[in-house]
Amino acid sequence: MSLFFRKAAPLPTADTALPGRHTPIPVTRTHLVLDTPMVPPFPDGHEQLVVGMGCFWGAERLFWKAPGVYTTAVGYAGGVTPNPTYEEVCSGRTGHTEAVLAVFDPERTSYDELLRVFWEGHDPTQGMRQGNDVGTQYRSAIYWQTEQQRFAAEASRDMYQRALAEAGHRATISTEIAEAGPFYYAEGYHQQYLAANPNGYCGLGGTGVSCPASSASVGSA
Repeated sequence: MSLFFRKAAPLPTADTALPGRHTPIPVTRTHLVLDTPMVPPFPDGHEQLVVGMGCFWGAERLFWKAPGVYTTAVGYAGGVTPNPTYEEVCSGRTGHTEAVLAVFDPERTSYDELLRVFWEGHDPTQGMRQGNDVGTQYRSAIYWQTEQQRFAAEASRDMYQRALAEAGHRATISTEIAEAGPFYYAEGYHQQYLAANPNGYCGLGGTGVSCPASSASVGSA
């Protein structure tokens, strides 16, 4: 996780992105903390949330601690290059965010509740950075998988923007809300990094503003 301040480059296009590879990055299949599978198939009826909120080490920890979450993993989402490596993502030439996948049981929690964890766990107004981590891979993002998820994400963004304004924050939320594409698992040493390395780096910091409860109803499409 880079601590050096640098200006974020623009996102690459299909013509300028790195070519990537056909073979996925090998990944450990069992969650170090939850002892559940990190890769599909997941239990019937479970749903998925994919978000970017800066350094994925600390972001993943927020979600594996959340009630109702079956498993989590870190990876790369929202970009162009297939099966990118960490070094390629950090170059800014793949277009990906450092992302977290959270698989959850909708009978024990909800998409809206995990969106609350997302909004309160980082500062969504910082553009192509999060704290001292600067680059396109650190941008705030929600990648929806159904129209119901899209509606919930947009509704929660609008509510949180109002909450920020009421708390005296003048900045505008810059979170990317886009349809989910492929989620590429990150290398094994990134998975549950802060469980394996309790004193490891975590650059996340929220705004201190609570996210209002959403009235949006989210289920599987």
